[in-house]
This record gives sequence, C-alpha cells and structure tokens, in this order.
Amino acid sequence: MDHLIRIGIKADEDSIRSLFIEMLKTIYDTDDVKGYDKGYLDRYFNDSDDRIYVADDGRVIAFLSIEVHHEDKDYIYLDDLSVTRECRNMGIGTKLIKKAESYAKDIKIPAILFHVEKTNTDAMRLYERLGYQIFLDDENRYLLKKDI
Repeated sequence: MDHLIRIGIKADEDSIRSLFIEMLKTIYDTDDVKGYDKGYLDRYFNDSDDRIYVADDGRVIAFLSIEVHHEDKDYIYLDDLSVTRECRNMGIGTKLIKKAESYAKDIKIPAILFHVEKTNTDAMRLYERLGYQIFLDDENRYLLKKDI
C-alpha cells in the first residue's frame, strides 16, 4: 500500500501523541513513559518553519517532527520519528526522512542532525543506510548528521 506523506495538522494531534507514547515504550521497553506536555505540539501547527510530517493510510500511522534551527550554522533537527508497530519495515520511516531532506533543500538548510538511542539498533541501521553518520557520542545516545 502506498502511504500519503503530508504535513501534519492540528486534527492529527491525538494520533501523534499516541504514536509518541508507542515509540517511547518500544525504545525504553517499559509502559512507564510520559507523553508530550500540554501545548508542546502547538508550535508545529502555527505556520512556522518547524513542522510535522505524517504518513497517512486513512489514519495517521507514522510521524516525524522537524525543528529548524538558525544558530551558528543552520540545520534541521529531527526530533521524533515513530511508525506504528504493524507498519514498520515497510519503508515509511525512510519516506518521512526523505521528505525532511527534501524540505531542508527547499529552505536551503545544509545539514540534518538528530539523536538516536545507542540501544535502538534497528533505527541505527536505517539511518546509516540513509547516509547519516555519528557526529557526537552523547553518553547513552549518538548525535547523527548528514550534510544535504
């Protein structure tokens, strides 16, 4: 099945929150996780450069949140990526990351960075396959980078 990749909207918020909880439970192998604080996602729905992309097959089955940073060097930070369990290994995460890379090019941002937990070996394989490299060993996780 082909999944529509689109910009997330406020109406997607409950699905995004559920996917975030599912991601945390998977990464940390516990049900004792805390979701986003109230209002946290609002910045993604207010026409700023920050955005959330979702994969939609009639329902939101995955999301990727993107923060645009203009500091010493401009970069995009991929904050959260979650694909619902039954839709993993179908290329959806890759499509979302490719969409973020395309967005970076469109707004002339030269690099993408994000953290991955060292224990998340499946995700690490995906990111390496997509050309991301370890930029910094950050205790229990790596900061990965790819120049666009």
